Amino acid sequence: MKKVVVTREMFDETIEYLEQHFSVVSNQTDRAIARDELIGMLRDADGIQSYSTDRIDNELLAQCPGIKAICNTAVGYNNIDVGACTRRGIMVTNTPGVLDNSVADYAIGLMIATCRRMSEGERYLRAGEWKSTFLKQTLGKDVHGATIGIVGFGRIGQAIAKRARGFDMNILYHTRNRVMQDVEQKLGVQYVGKEELLGQSDIVMLILPYTPETHHFIGAQELAMMKPSAVLINMARGGIVDDAALVEALRAGTIWSAGLDVYENEPRLNPGFIGLENAVLSPHIASASESTRYAMAMTAAKNLVAALSGEQPPNLVNPDYRNHLKG
Repeated sequence: MKKVVVTREMFDETIEYLEQHFSVVSNQTDRAIARDELIGMLRDADGIQSYSTDRIDNELLAQCPGIKAICNTAVGYNNIDVGACTRRGIMVTNTPGVLDNSVADYAIGLMIATCRRMSEGERYLRAGEWKSTFLKQTLGKDVHGATIGIVGFGRIGQAIAKRARGFDMNILYHTRNRVMQDVEQKLGVQYVGKEELLGQSDIVMLILPYTPETHHFIGAQELAMMKPSAVLINMARGGIVDDAALVEALRAGTIWSAGLDVYENEPRLNPGFIGLENAVLSPHIASASESTRYAMAMTAAKNLVAALSGEQPPNLVNPDYRNHLKG
């Protein structure tokens, strides 16, 4: 029987489903597994159900020659060296589609929390400092009628745009590949260049993939292009924003505030964020609704079953793997 390794805690139903097909080594205690131990677990494995915190690179794969499929329980897969997998004839899959609406909901929530200083207000109340209500107390920025610039306009970006319309927002977007005109008209959005979006937007929402080309897509230069009253929301991946430059911009008032669900080097984050009242910080939980995380876990498991059963998994991200199959 083929062996698969599930690197992080999953729903019991996910493990039971995999056990119908494979010998399963799982991490239901969700303990931190050292890299050497993980490699030991994978040496005789055929497949992996991985998570976004697992670093799967060429060094690991070289020591685990039996791996045929890596099924990430996430829509992003920047934790996996896809090129190395392709060269070794290994399938890589992700879980697109099932988390679009949950992430879009959370994006709107984080935007409102940041613009209206909700976290700051809660800290003020919990500290027992609320003694009265004042006219100029914790003044924030209106979301309704504001100009939002969405960077990245795939499924999640478009789902955010649909919600933004409900707030009568002026919606700009920028992406590598402009969407069709009928999509723009349906969503009521306008395509603009990067610099124009940064300069015109009251709220800049990042939801683009992390790649070598998008590393530090927002740095000191881009932050300086934004309005001093602007709000930056990062829903994408750590590394898209230069966190050190963002800390300095928030301290200096280059931009007004930021709402972040992702960070460079997470779960470690730049300690400069901690003392900033104008930063709303969230621990990478945009997809963390019960139904969505369950769907992600089961989608990854079904990808793994298909991949190791001789079928093409439905969410294959590297179809070129076939060109490198041995034999």
